[in-house]
Amino acid sequence: MSALRLQLTIAARCEAGGKESNEDAVAYELPEDPHRLTYKGAVLALADGVSSAEAGRDASHTAVQSFVQDYLTTPDTWSVKHSAEQVLSTINLRLYRRSHAYHNQLKGHLCTFSAVVVKSHTAYFFHIGDSRIYLLRAGDCHQLTTDHSTELQDKRQFLVRALGMDSDLRIDFGRQQLQSGDLLLLSTDGLHDFIRPEQFNSILAQPSEPDELAEQLYQLALQQGSDDNISVIIARVDVLPIENIDDYSERLTRLPFPPALQAGMKVDGYRIERELYASNRSHLYLVTDEASGQQLVMKSPSVNYADDAHYIDRFIKEEWIGSRIQSPNVVKVIRQNRARSFLYYLLEYVEGQSLERWMQQHHPVKPSQAIKLAGQIAQGLQAFHDCEAIHQDLKPGNILITADEQVKIVDFGSVFVAGVAEVFIPLDHDAALGTACYSDPQYLMGHNSGIQGDVYALATICYELFTGQLPYGEKIEDCRSASDFDRLRYISARQHNPRIPMWFDRALEKGVAFDLQQRYTTLQSLLRDLKQPNPEFLRDEVKRSTRTSSLLFWQLLSGFWFVTLLLVIWLFLLQR
Repeated sequence: MSALRLQLTIAARCEAGGKESNEDAVAYELPEDPHRLTYKGAVLALADGVSSAEAGRDASHTAVQSFVQDYLTTPDTWSVKHSAEQVLSTINLRLYRRSHAYHNQLKGHLCTFSAVVVKSHTAYFFHIGDSRIYLLRAGDCHQLTTDHSTELQDKRQFLVRALGMDSDLRIDFGRQQLQSGDLLLLSTDGLHDFIRPEQFNSILAQPSEPDELAEQLYQLALQQGSDDNISVIIARVDVLPIENIDDYSERLTRLPFPPALQAGMKVDGYRIERELYASNRSHLYLVTDEASGQQLVMKSPSVNYADDAHYIDRFIKEEWIGSRIQSPNVVKVIRQNRARSFLYYLLEYVEGQSLERWMQQHHPVKPSQAIKLAGQIAQGLQAFHDCEAIHQDLKPGNILITADEQVKIVDFGSVFVAGVAEVFIPLDHDAALGTACYSDPQYLMGHNSGIQGDVYALATICYELFTGQLPYGEKIEDCRSASDFDRLRYISARQHNPRIPMWFDRALEKGVAFDLQQRYTTLQSLLRDLKQPNPEFLRDEVKRSTRTSSLLFWQLLSGFWFVTLLLVIWLFLLQR
């Protein structure tokens, strides 16, 4: 049976070489799980941090580690190309943003990047910069990639493309059919710039193990004057699987939607216990894994959307998004190792109730409880943001509270993953994302406000935790246009709960501001001002108090003179 599986022998070497520090990075994974090996393949990645960039080392390590980890968690239904492009777009955007956090453009997170995914009988390769990918077959070493560099007049090489250099990612993609005995080699310029092609052929043609070949190449580069970091990955194709599953993604995408499931039914080894939730878009079932006894939640799509390609793609993407986010405050997506006969995915089962119901039972909420819950919700949201994802539909109904008051954010159906081609542009959805009471009005008007949208939702939930009401009242549900929102006015939280300090109310008001220029830009800044008084708000409160005291003084003085005037007039009339 093992002969039916892909078998590779992989070795890697990553050394500082002729430099004091090592800005290169390598990573690879040959999955032990047969399901993942078959449907995702083996992954090799290599990166070289740009030496003129201050954070080149961080960039290279982020690139290879994130690519290997995140690629393997993409849906089985995605092709290799689509999976890698989605992951690389996210990584590139992350590095690009970090690069532009510096005012000096010579400092930033830039690196070359080369990766190979070996799936079934095919090597899929992705490349940007001047690192390289080679294929050795029958004694002939052939370069699969093209260097993205140019030579200046002083003979210096100048890198024209790199990961993190531009928000518009342009990465080379190719594929190569494999044969048993093929060698794949990835290298940085500290190696291949100092070894001649005939030397590559001579060394790689030897009947040696990949780790021995990597060592020989490393030593030869040093002997021939390499003054740079030296990195190499060598993968030998030992056995190719008999079945070619290149078209697996297409086949799996056409899996039928499951019918309405009933208690006692079994699907792929999972026994249906009961239905937890049903809507016109999806169904949630409590199931038991008959092999392990573990209780899980099965989410299945609604048959109402069986012919909707956009909905199916969105449903498949939910599983990938959830599998990337690791936080104690976010429900976990369970990686499934069995072949599926229907389209669905699995989640951890969390016993608890929605925050919506919890607030009804615990109103009024104690301030200490409210702040603790808000902090946990923010931590869960931050896990989304760390993966370049925005929840977009945070509301009390999508937050579970366990018996010991632990928060779990659920539902990935409206999550937006920032990709290069879709950053801060109107989203392509059949209907507005989110829920009117809690979602940023920017979303509902077709604009993506990014992290600030989740800030708005968190501030709205905080307002409700402390007051039991909404910051703009119930009329916000009827708003359909920008002019509708312009007519709304923030209702001070102190009107509902006079014990709320003025500075706390000001923080809530800033968190739900319609104007993005006035709203907080991060979750941390909102939480900080909710936990401790912002000096700016305190100064404003003093000014308001001073103005109020001054007005009261003049009002009293005017009243005194008015009464005095009445007395004078009365005395004058008595004398007459």
